[in-house]
Amino acid sequence: MTVRELAEKLKLEVVAGSNLEIEFSGAYFGDIPHDVMQMAAAGNVWFTTRDDLVVVGAALLADIAAVVLVEDKNYEQLAIKKACDKKVNLLRYSGSKYDLAIRFSELTREQ
Repeated sequence: MTVRELAEKLKLEVVAGSNLEIEFSGAYFGDIPHDVMQMAAAGNVWFTTRDDLVVVGAALLADIAAVVLVEDKNYEQLAIKKACDKKVNLLRYSGSKYDLAIRFSELTREQ
């Protein structure tokens, strides 16, 4: 499934997304960039409450397919600008990380 299809099916808002046609390989749930770089697999979607520029750097280093900011937070403007420059997909979800984890699990089980 592509990042675009995931966004449509889970009703995620695309904040920065010039690379939405890439396939994702799974998910990583966490908020510590160091952990993402060590434990997330390339192509994962990263679900987080982090909203800053560090997210973009960690996503690039870990080869993350998309970052999804949860809990109705907004990305910092500098992070959005850098994501657009570096072609990092940034998405938003208004609900909790837990709720999104359940919905993600149900959706990907169907595939």
